[in-house]
Amino acid sequence: MSQSEKIGRSVDLADLGKRDMRAQFATLPWRRVDGRIELCLITSRDTGRWIIPKGWPMDGKTPSEAAAIETFEEAGLRGIASTRCVGVYTYLKDLDDGPDLPVLVAVFPLEVTKVLNDWPEADQRSRKWVTLKKAARLVSDRELREILRDPNLPKLLK
Repeated sequence: MSQSEKIGRSVDLADLGKRDMRAQFATLPWRRVDGRIELCLITSRDTGRWIIPKGWPMDGKTPSEAAAIETFEEAGLRGIASTRCVGVYTYLKDLDDGPDLPVLVAVFPLEVTKVLNDWPEADQRSRKWVTLKKAARLVSDRELREILRDPNLPKLLK
């Protein structure tokens, strides 16, 4: 099933109400090294698994702007975020004070122009530059893995 077909797929909210699903915005931070595309993955703060930078909507910011700000805070990367969403995935966010929260994440490419040595969450996360193929192996979210394996993705990173 292609990513565009998945967008129209129904979401099972079980016992939750329609308003109980949240949205986040993420980036695929990328660069070209010797003609090869590399993605930057970061570790999650809670489990240390490999993820992409993402965060909640921000007042007055577009989805890609909010995602770019999160990328600076979580990964110490600056760059040019595309306004074109290249995929959508879902996950359950573990909340300390209640049941898991279903989250829909829209993903925007961000061409990295600056890699900082110090950033707000540097002491809480690691970052790693990897190929698309390796990124797909490292991430645990199945739907994100499918986005990374999409053969059209390299053409969308411009």
